[in-house]
Amino acid sequence: MSRKMALRGSVIRALLRTQLGHTCQQSRAQSVAVLGAPFSRGQKRRGVEHGPKVIRDAGLIERLSSLDYSVHDFGDLNFHHLEKDEPYMDVKFPRSVGGANKMLSGAVSRAIGAGHTLVMLGGDHSLAVGSVGGHAQQCPDLCVIWVDAHADINTPMTSPSGNLHGQPVAFMLKELQDKMPDIPGFSWTKPFLSSRDLVYIGLRDVDPGEYHILKDLGIQYFTMRDIDRLGIQRVMEVTLDHLLARKQRPIHLSFDIDAFDPSLAPATGTPVNGGLTYREGIYITEEIHNTGLLSVMDLVEVNPVLGANPEAVETTASLAVDVIASSLGQTREGAHASIDSINSAKNDTEQLCL
Repeated sequence: MSRKMALRGSVIRALLRTQLGHTCQQSRAQSVAVLGAPFSRGQKRRGVEHGPKVIRDAGLIERLSSLDYSVHDFGDLNFHHLEKDEPYMDVKFPRSVGGANKMLSGAVSRAIGAGHTLVMLGGDHSLAVGSVGGHAQQCPDLCVIWVDAHADINTPMTSPSGNLHGQPVAFMLKELQDKMPDIPGFSWTKPFLSSRDLVYIGLRDVDPGEYHILKDLGIQYFTMRDIDRLGIQRVMEVTLDHLLARKQRPIHLSFDIDAFDPSLAPATGTPVNGGLTYREGIYITEEIHNTGLLSVMDLVEVNPVLGANPEAVETTASLAVDVIASSLGQTREGAHASIDSINSAKNDTEQLCL
């Protein structure tokens, strides 16, 4: 990509930020809320419910505070697991997943309504139904950047596994409304997102039904091959122009840790070889932060039980902290609290003489 093209995209986004207003645009009050969602029934592997704890234990709150944010840790939601939750059309734990997402949706909506930028810690990726849905209650014209090895856009009829962490996007899209049966536990939510307002980055394990949906709806997506071919700078340029060229609106970043290569994020449930490098993942989040439009971020699928050893768990949780901090302004020049000025040596010498 030429330097001129990159500059043009940056200028367009800067003009959008300065010329257009938005009811959901954060006041830049530097207020960040952290909300844990310790939930695992969207998939079959236990342990992902401990993701919020290990990410906090890796220093998340301290890192965000060092970025000059006022940080509000809202703790973890207390989900009610049903003892009897029979499959429906091969969909596993539908009532438990639906109920958890309903609770999460309300919590996210309240946090955004209170003026916070929100970080949601999962938990498995089925939680995006509630996270993005609650965000959309406050910001109905939001857009979504989905960073993941998987598209998570299966319908109950196309899903090979029946696990709802592979289906959350299908519940969101208006264009799939006639393809979605009435699943127990989900009567509270209706489709709210248009396919043109979604971009995928990092795909490399897409099911046949998902591939058909992506092509049929014309959804913008970038596989790892695309990233290899175009480079991450061009991928982000196209992503942000696609979502923001028409108008400024809030960004919801839904980041599955398995977007990274398993060598970097080993403690996760569905690892796929050939994922993002550290530099590619951080560049994605840096560019999203630079828009000034990030409103909610999900960080999901960290599963400490699946780490081969404590070092694998620590590596994965520390990477999650880096991703979140980068999304909120940590730069590779260093993460420093703001300093207004540095005293001159002359003034200090004069004061010592007095």
